Amino acid sequence: MTQPLLRPPTTLQPRPKANPTFSSCSLDTQTPFRTPQPSRPSSEARQPVSRRSPRNDNASVRATTAFVRRVLCSQNTSGGNQTRPIEELLPPLTSSNDVDLQLYAIIAIIVKDCVHSWYGKITSDQTFVGEVVRIFAHCTLGLEGRLRKVDLESLLFDEIPGIVENHILGNHDPVRTSGPFNPRAAYHELNPHPALSPVPDPCLESTTTQQSKNEADYRQLLVQGVLAVLLPTEDLENSCLRTLVADVVAEAILGRSIGGRACEGWFIWTSVTKLVEAVKAQVNPRATGEEIEVDTRSRLERFGLLSERGEDTRSSKDGRRSAFSEIFWRLLQYGYLTIITVQSIIVGLFAASSEPRRSSWSAKHTADSPMGIAKATDAPAAVLRPILGFRIFALLSTLLDLSFRMPWLSGSLALLQQHLIASPVMMLRVGAVDGLLDQYLHHLVTGHVLNASHLPSLLSAMRTNLFPRNALPPPAPEAPTPEQQTVLKRHCAESLAALFPEVLGRAAGLSREDVVREVESELDIWSDAYLNKHLAYQLVDLVVVRVLPELGEKGVRELMEARGIAM
Repeated sequence: MTQPLLRPPTTLQPRPKANPTFSSCSLDTQTPFRTPQPSRPSSEARQPVSRRSPRNDNASVRATTAFVRRVLCSQNTSGGNQTRPIEELLPPLTSSNDVDLQLYAIIAIIVKDCVHSWYGKITSDQTFVGEVVRIFAHCTLGLEGRLRKVDLESLLFDEIPGIVENHILGNHDPVRTSGPFNPRAAYHELNPHPALSPVPDPCLESTTTQQSKNEADYRQLLVQGVLAVLLPTEDLENSCLRTLVADVVAEAILGRSIGGRACEGWFIWTSVTKLVEAVKAQVNPRATGEEIEVDTRSRLERFGLLSERGEDTRSSKDGRRSAFSEIFWRLLQYGYLTIITVQSIIVGLFAASSEPRRSSWSAKHTADSPMGIAKATDAPAAVLRPILGFRIFALLSTLLDLSFRMPWLSGSLALLQQHLIASPVMMLRVGAVDGLLDQYLHHLVTGHVLNASHLPSLLSAMRTNLFPRNALPPPAPEAPTPEQQTVLKRHCAESLAALFPEVLGRAAGLSREDVVREVESELDIWSDAYLNKHLAYQLVDLVVVRVLPELGEKGVRELMEARGIAM
């Protein structure tokens, strides 16, 4: 079975989980099946739903808990089990109840559409469903233990942005030669992937069939390899259960969601629009000056007892006063923001200087990795990249196309970055590894970005978008019409353009409409689903190899034979 997990670092430590563990799981083989009954929400479900987001009811905690009970705990709805929390009825998936609830909901969607749809017609016994849930529990617990030993900082801000940048650069039209030009073939030559070969040709149906077959085989091999590493030997020997779980994950999650719906251009534009609206809802104040109007008129003015001349005189004075007040309050606001920013930077610098060095933190995580990656070097700081040199900054420059629009600004920033990292003067290398700026950026990333409290909301948003109405998307999702896709792209471009201050647009000589058109042209990069699949599968490969480095050195057959299981 799974080995006990190490204590996670403080930056990734979620809130303590409830006392009941896997031993209290009631998915027992002797538990009879009973028809679902109305259940009272547990203590986890009684938490009030946030009113900041206009989510539908099936994304709320109460509806999610009820959905999980109805699908995964239908045999435990009698007696005292109706009032027991779901973490006492189901095996633990992670060390956080909030994360478990979202993962339970995703598993419930898969079980409802991929298992109950045919298994419920054969028998009402829920033993098989319990075994499937236990397989997922083994995988998630193993992944959580391995994620704690992965350098998420470099993965999220250096390696993944590098792949995204290559995708954007590969989508730009290369120099065309004489003869017919196939952008898909050109991109595939730059970023080849075995699952997407050969390039589908509409004139040759055999190429499309062969590419679909290669893609399905790739998904199966990937999932079989993950199961060969994470599952205990006794569960891995159950070929029937292993094959079912592999088919479900390969087709339902990798095939329909990640390799299907999430790669469509219209889905990406819609998701970006929702993300921008969520950010605006968090940043913008909920009550503006227009919403809270204070009637400053006197009683004579409200009852119309003043002459029009007095009103005209007062309005002219109000106009002069309003212009002066606007300038005064704007200066006061900017001054306040400057003071708060400087104060937060100073406090962050002091807090970062008192924490352990980034090189020692990274060396500890590397030394504890499953395959002992640290054996390749005795000096982790020598190969550790400074945060200021991460490719996330190059990705932002590529997205904004600074090298073409403002080459002077791009060159100046690159020169400043080089001096902060490798200045000839040692005291000026504040951006180098373990430098003051490097420590400050590391403190911000680990304290605000790599925070486990953000994971439940992230999983909830992903589930709502990938599995709308708590159901798997159809094998061939109905795509919007070309006219509707144009409207979605336009709406996405307007949402992104609204994030840029008008001052920057005027400084660049661009009107708001020009900015929208520029953003809309950049969004065309994500319009081809076949090209987006290259990016999606490359990201999946990178994450799998970093979390499960065994798959980067051995094949699935070798991993199975090492466990004493013949394929």
